[in-house]
Amino acid sequence: MSTEDTRAVIAEFDRLMRAWDVDGLAALFAEEVDWEIPGDTATVPWIGKRATRAEVRAFYAEDVPKYLTPDRFDVDATLVDGALAVRTGDLRSQVQATGKWIETRFVQEFTVRDGKITRYLMHEDSWLVAQAVKP
Repeated sequence: MSTEDTRAVIAEFDRLMRAWDVDGLAALFAEEVDWEIPGDTATVPWIGKRATRAEVRAFYAEDVPKYLTPDRFDVDATLVDGALAVRTGDLRSQVQATGKWIETRFVQEFTVRDGKITRYLMHEDSWLVAQAVKP
């Protein structure tokens, strides 16, 4: 995958995120995907690993609306080298069950092959996220 092709997929990911087009987002991922938001999955039910496009779709369609009210997701840098894209930014979401806010820096890693995202890893302050979930 060329750097330009990877940039185009990531740009489409951003466009679909802004529109919250769940089906479009899911379609950007390969049928089998290595997708993870590491952290305390016993405390934070929406994070963890996903292995299929259907599981990724469920994250956007079911998990996020059930647990979070997204407020801000700002990307400040995107670095692309061939099939790999890495970007940094800030996010802010409210946990619906507690009313607490999650405000954290993040780093996202994407691998793009044949026009599809085959690997996605989201790094965030998992301790802070877990604290926001706890009553």
